[in-house]
Amino acid sequence: MGSTMSMTVSSVRTSPARSVAQRVTGRAPALGAHLWGDGIDVAVLASHATAVDLCLLDEDHGSFRERRFALHRGEHGVWQGHVPGVAAGQRYGLRVHGRWDPAAGLRHNPAKLLLDPYARGLTGEIVHGPEVYGHAVDEDLAPVPGWAPSDLDSAGHVRHGVILPEPPVVPADARPHVPWDRTVVYEAHVRGLTQRLPGVPEHLRGTYAGLAHPVTIAHLLDLGVTAVELLPIHAAGDEPFLVDKGLTNYWGYNTLGFFAPEPRYATEAAQAQGPGAVLDEVRGMVHLLHEAGLEVILDVVYNHTAEGGDGGPALSWRGLDNTEYYLHDGVRPAHLLDVTGTGNSLDFRRVHVVRMALDSLRYWVERIGVDGFRFDLATTLGRHGAEFTPHHPFFVALAADPVLSHVKLIAEPWDVGPGGWRTGQFPAPLADWNDRFRDATRTFWLSDPATGVAGGTGGDLRDLATRLAGSADLFGHGAVPGGRGPLASINYVTAHDGFTLADLVTYNRKHNEANGEDNRDGSDNNRSWNFEVEGPVATHSPVNDRGGPGDAAVRAGSTPTVHERGEDILLGRRRVVRNLLGTLLLSAGTPMVTAGDEIGRSQLGNNNAYCQDTEISWVDWELQPWQAELLATTRHLLRLRREHPVLRPAHFATGHTTEGDTIPDLAWYRADAEEMDSADWHDSRVRVLQMLRSGHAVGDGDLLLVLNGSLDPQEVTLPQGAGADYELLWDSAWECPPPEDAEPQVTAPRATTTMEPLTMRAYLSRR
Repeated sequence: MGSTMSMTVSSVRTSPARSVAQRVTGRAPALGAHLWGDGIDVAVLASHATAVDLCLLDEDHGSFRERRFALHRGEHGVWQGHVPGVAAGQRYGLRVHGRWDPAAGLRHNPAKLLLDPYARGLTGEIVHGPEVYGHAVDEDLAPVPGWAPSDLDSAGHVRHGVILPEPPVVPADARPHVPWDRTVVYEAHVRGLTQRLPGVPEHLRGTYAGLAHPVTIAHLLDLGVTAVELLPIHAAGDEPFLVDKGLTNYWGYNTLGFFAPEPRYATEAAQAQGPGAVLDEVRGMVHLLHEAGLEVILDVVYNHTAEGGDGGPALSWRGLDNTEYYLHDGVRPAHLLDVTGTGNSLDFRRVHVVRMALDSLRYWVERIGVDGFRFDLATTLGRHGAEFTPHHPFFVALAADPVLSHVKLIAEPWDVGPGGWRTGQFPAPLADWNDRFRDATRTFWLSDPATGVAGGTGGDLRDLATRLAGSADLFGHGAVPGGRGPLASINYVTAHDGFTLADLVTYNRKHNEANGEDNRDGSDNNRSWNFEVEGPVATHSPVNDRGGPGDAAVRAGSTPTVHERGEDILLGRRRVVRNLLGTLLLSAGTPMVTAGDEIGRSQLGNNNAYCQDTEISWVDWELQPWQAELLATTRHLLRLRREHPVLRPAHFATGHTTEGDTIPDLAWYRADAEEMDSADWHDSRVRVLQMLRSGHAVGDGDLLLVLNGSLDPQEVTLPQGAGADYELLWDSAWECPPPEDAEPQVTAPRATTTMEPLTMRAYLSRR
């Protein structure tokens, strides 16, 4: 991010702003500021304003001089005009005049320089102080009673928009177009992925260019993922309470501009050249990833903005049209209705809010080239006020749009408002993050064994089986028979929010002290299991040549606990990590891997590292032996998924035999190879489950998954199936997969084999 520039601007209009021409086009104006002819066309929504000034900021001997131009009021609350003599690279902002009546939700204050919501480039920084607030504040930046307007000019304390030429359209044939059944999502942070990646030049680490470096791309391709889902790269702001602590909003879920990329992730050279170079670097990143066959999905935050709650700063939308953009409670005095937990929520009942989101999405697809979006707190986008509906106009628009309906659309299907949990209820073409898959997988491999160690029995197998089979209870409904299908389930065990895979087996409790909130932040519902020892474990052995989950914490300075069962604890932790990965990558649905989980990354037990732009969040690429083995295991599992269509069904199974086949498309068996009955499904003591999926319909062998969730070894008899022998593809007891040219391990139907405690296997019966 560029350094803050000193500003010399008038806080009072000493003379009227110059009037500008109104260019007649015969169509609705494009919102924002766009180069046209000899200057720029400008259009901005401010439906309750009495006047709107476009403010051009020109450098003048180290400071800036402000020129103001009065826009004309057009139809439907849009102010517009044409300003000649303006070129690319021009800084600009907006000042809005009108009624100041916070009780009615009106916050017009011309002393505040506001960011154009449609700005394509941003520069400068927010300097959190009384100047950026539309209302008067005290020394703690709290509203002064009475909510009087502030007369402090904000121009030198806020980010400015920058005029940029419209990038060319990215041609459709330049995209990978990976089908859903072959999609494997890799969730990553632009900075965190490469900040410590050897082979990436120092000046490119943690940047857009670093993410597209050949070393990074080689890792992604070798791993076997097909799409990189980036945590937010829209321009964002840091919350004042974080700034006070010397922290930043590392994750970026605090959007300040839905059309501009965040400059801080660009190289220093691009930042020095300006927003145009930053945008070019982003487009270059997307292009290079496309050339490698990788799709780019953006995590986008249209549910709220960086302006916070009622007492937050006036940076853009609040000063332009507070009641039009934001969801209010409908009473007087007006208060924001917060269904996002951030202080504000955008009001998707409003046409201009829906239009802004759609315009932004189309811009990133058509002009930047991205291949899809993951919608943060997507329930907010489907609310008519407090009530959610899957038939919301925004979702209808996505499905009907000729551009957006053909990219990957993923919902985070909840928010914190009433009735906010909506997994499985979003309409096509959206897919949903499946938290039920996450919870069922963690429960079977972590919570239930922990309960077993304490003498309990845990839960039964019904929910786990439903998730393994694609979650038909959630995604099998809809106007089309079969609903959205299993591929609409984005299966995950971890995400940016929560414990990493390694930390799930290392910590029972969150350790978020570094966040400065006395460990109050972050979820307490982790469903993790530390194997009876909290944190890293060391052994009495003078040389532990393999190690296990917690090694990263040791290298970061955490003191490991020496335990007489250290080797057994580390063995169990490594095995369960492999079980979690195997369940994720071998289940029906679309898998999402969190960056670093393939090498056992730890966050030292921090399950809410949103403000940690430090080694806590950055992927550590210095691998111990067990981490190299885990990476090999992940690659092996993804290769199996890639090579065997039986692992990625596009339709739900029925449990019946299809034409030309000799076995049902899906069947469930006990450890003794007898079919599961009602009593078995409801018996919490049953800890072995066999799933046999026919590969006949997709021209593949039959898949047999065997899961032993018991704390003891189990004798397992393989089911009869179609009669062919079973080849062992993978066993989670393996520390590392065997070489590809190793002799296959084959077992006949009805043969009995012994499975070690807490392990799973994948077999293929070739017809």
